[in-house]
Amino acid sequence: MSGAPGLEFEGRRVVLTGGGAGAGHAVFRRLSAAGARVVTAGRSDAVEGLPPEAYVQADLTTAPGVAAFVDAALDRLGGVDAVIHVVGGSKAPAGGFAALDDAEWASEIDLNLMTAVRLDRALVPHLIAQGHGVVVHTGSIQSRMPLYDATIAYAAAKAALTTYSKALANEVGPKGVRVNLVSPGGINTDGTKRLVRRLAEQSGRGEAEAMKDLLAALGGVPLGRFAEPGEVAELIAFLASDRAAAIHGAEFVIDGGTLPTV
Repeated sequence: MSGAPGLEFEGRRVVLTGGGAGAGHAVFRRLSAAGARVVTAGRSDAVEGLPPEAYVQADLTTAPGVAAFVDAALDRLGGVDAVIHVVGGSKAPAGGFAALDDAEWASEIDLNLMTAVRLDRALVPHLIAQGHGVVVHTGSIQSRMPLYDATIAYAAAKAALTTYSKALANEVGPKGVRVNLVSPGGINTDGTKRLVRRLAEQSGRGEAEAMKDLLAALGGVPLGRFAEPGEVAELIAFLASDRAAAIHGAEFVIDGGTLPTV
């Protein structure tokens, strides 16, 4: 990891989803440290580590929640220069395609696809009107290697997000707005650490062995570990910066080599 990021985002106004935890919180810290003004949202009343002026309580899986977030963010920031989507995840039960009912499919799609679609629909016109701006979506390598037993709906929603991201890039690129997609594999978040501890308790083995089992379940990670949240944040920050001014309509995988092809 590099040292101090400098102030390359000084004066930039960023609307961020998922900034309360994991990779999203790492993005919040990275951009804020580089001078950006960032507003994010979540369902809780408040999130430790986020100043009140940077946080909006809103359920981004609903259209009214996204509308409330957009209104609050624009009011606080006075505009927007970058829209960064990190929020996502899966709560659907394991068991393959037959285990998921319509409500579970809708929930996964609302969180992993429609949150980005709705927020872009509200904010990208502002980027177009000013003639410049950046959109970064966070997908997943599961769009290409779905775990059918456990996360089939999540994987399908992320695949849809990938296609949507390319279509949006084709449409708004000529209008001065760059769109890119970051697709992580496993990330060493607090949630991942809790999962490893639970697996270790269930198996009666140590956490190191439980982590090896988890890596093996994903087909192996040649790098031997998951990405750290800050490493994912560094990639997102690069794509949102002027250093990536010629990068558009692209997908960047950060998975320690998990995908077996380039």
